[in-house]
Amino acid sequence: MMDLARQLSLAAGDAFAAQGLDTSLGAMRRSDRPDLADFQCNGAMAAAKQAKANPREIAQPIADALDASELVESATIAGPGFINVKVSAAALAKQAGAIAADERAGAEMVETPRRVMMDFGGWNVAKPMHIGHLRATIIGDSLQRLFRFRGDDVTSDVHLGDWGLQMGLLIVGVSEEQPDLPYFVEGAEGPFPEESPVSMEDLERLYPRYADMMKEFGKDPASGEKVPNPNYRPEMRDLARTATAELQAGRPGYRALWRHFCEVTRVGLERECASLGVTFDLWKGESDAEPFIPEIVEDLKSRGIAELDDGAWIVRVDRESDKKEMPPFLMLNRDGAVGYHTTDLGTILDRKREQDPQLTLYVVDQRQALHFEQVFRAADKASYMPEETLEHIGFGTMNGPDGKPFKTREGGVLKLYDLIGQANAAARARMGGISIDESLSLDEVSDIAHKVAVAAIKFADLSNVRTTNYVFDLEKFIAFEGKTGPYLLYQAVRMKALARRAKSEGVEPGAIVIELPEERALALALDGFEDALAGAYDKRMPHIICDHAYNLAQAFSSFYKAAPILKDGVPDAQRASRLALALAVLKQLELALHLVGIETPERM
Repeated sequence: MMDLARQLSLAAGDAFAAQGLDTSLGAMRRSDRPDLADFQCNGAMAAAKQAKANPREIAQPIADALDASELVESATIAGPGFINVKVSAAALAKQAGAIAADERAGAEMVETPRRVMMDFGGWNVAKPMHIGHLRATIIGDSLQRLFRFRGDDVTSDVHLGDWGLQMGLLIVGVSEEQPDLPYFVEGAEGPFPEESPVSMEDLERLYPRYADMMKEFGKDPASGEKVPNPNYRPEMRDLARTATAELQAGRPGYRALWRHFCEVTRVGLERECASLGVTFDLWKGESDAEPFIPEIVEDLKSRGIAELDDGAWIVRVDRESDKKEMPPFLMLNRDGAVGYHTTDLGTILDRKREQDPQLTLYVVDQRQALHFEQVFRAADKASYMPEETLEHIGFGTMNGPDGKPFKTREGGVLKLYDLIGQANAAARARMGGISIDESLSLDEVSDIAHKVAVAAIKFADLSNVRTTNYVFDLEKFIAFEGKTGPYLLYQAVRMKALARRAKSEGVEPGAIVIELPEERALALALDGFEDALAGAYDKRMPHIICDHAYNLAQAFSSFYKAAPILKDGVPDAQRASRLALALAVLKQLELALHLVGIETPERM
């Protein structure tokens, strides 16, 4: 269905065409001054500039034509030639009725769907998800939900960090602690044990312990000065490199042990994903790009795209138009090893052949912008994938109250599992301060508390402009008032309670009639859904959906106070109209929340 802005744009476009002018001049947008008008058209200003005429003279016949439309209550000229439009109550009622009857609540689909690859998550094997992984995970999930809803064919890939020196280091660590395992027998072909010899807790302990052994110096805890590391083992880096090389060369025992590392890590990752309501289509990793590396190296060398520079093979990706220095893409370092540049190029080639995406979005920290620009330029130069089809969706950091990246009180990185636990506990405590349905069981209360906790975490993040940093304040975000996830859940549950009561009393929704200012404001808020979704989709900015959801909930709150529905004495037709309006809001609000990954409970 078509929103009011497009309907008015078509009507204004016809009016401009009748004057021999371009129909695109009729474009309408929501007014910056809703106290003066609902929509505004600036086309007369542009037309006057081209024709060197008085814009008010051009605007007058356009306003007169709009005044005659059944969509418009009034069309007036303001300032030098702005056309302000107030929509008629009949048009608002018709639009609200259409939204109420539409299963998509007024949302359109893209005209030309695309095959879209979403790369987000990006966690490392052998490391638990921590708070630093939160933004990539929930921003990426929101975008995959939005793009699917708009009609695109989306494939999401977690792209695990499962390859490289850290894997060799873990193999060395396990070999020292459990040297008798069959994985370390020289020349062993298997079969090897199906049960993993290490748990996730083992991996969490092993990696930092052995990584520390590769550091010659550390910092004195008191002074912060550089001091010799007592745990340093000079041979550890070489041992890790050798193990990594043997793993990548296909040594059966190391490959079997590595698969255990990946599997036990995935169990924990899937637990956190399930807790957040996040899913992936693919659980591929950097290792899946490995088979493509030799082909890429040979191809780029043979075509002269890669060149030898001081012992390393590079691809120059700088351009004359660059305003800052653009370092080359590093294909092979002086030791002949590949890094993230080449691995990411291998992943692009893999995806090209498997999914052939028309657009790939990389939801990764903004600090990786230079890396992705190098990779995208190299992919374009190699004719693997056009640069314009590859986008880095960067984001700012989630900071603590001190304005620095979030840490625990002890100074460590907070695990995501612990954050969710803290949010659950805070939600239970806050729910004690509101009126809770006494018929709910303990399990139901626990489930509701978890939904409130997830809503608090996700809305706190996604309601911010993606590219900015923000301060995470759990006490503030868990509140049931203000611009928070719990507030939106509370409003949705209120609407559901109203719907249940209406059904029990035999009240049915009917034709919508717009009479009160609050009804008018609510109908206009409902009509803004498509515009919000289009903006969030085009700009890759989920906060636009969050803003719409919050504004809709606020408009409903004002409507609910001013327009009683089930109160005694309300005429039947008015009751049916207001109930229909409330149900349309509930449907749209739940849909908007779903698109940012928030599930609404039935009761609270």
